[in-house]
Amino acid sequence: MSEWTDAIVGERMTVDNQFNERVAASRFSSQEWGLIMTATDFEIESAGDPEDARVVADTSSLPAIMPELENLRSQMAGMGGAPGGAEGGDSGGGLVDSIKGALGLGGGGGGGASDEELEAAERLVQEYADELQAHLEEVGKWEQVRVAYQE
Repeated sequence: MSEWTDAIVGERMTVDNQFNERVAASRFSSQEWGLIMTATDFEIESAGDPEDARVVADTSSLPAIMPELENLRSQMAGMGGAPGGAEGGDSGGGLVDSIKGALGLGGGGGGGASDEELEAAERLVQEYADELQAHLEEVGKWEQVRVAYQE
């Protein structure tokens, strides 16, 4: 199944560049987005039906990386580079919290924030999948990719 994704590496790079603005406007830094994308696989739902086929994001691995996303954010805050700083509440950070986070001992905010982060990541990844499909359609490669996915 990875053959179809290997065949569109160039198209993905184009979409990545176009999507950078959307990521910059999101709650995620580019480093966080990179981590999110490494935990995401793309599939083509209803690939056998040209009318209903669509690129969908398989985000089933995202919950496993959410703690690492928080660690990354803590490390950035500890270095004075917290992205956006709009998360409110966690004004501390610093070296001790970074070390505790790296050791998995961080108190990490409530579960609600993690659920909200996960939902935001899932939405953004699906927006990316939609952009990828739109781009493939625009450059005339969608049908070829859809058929390759089935093989």
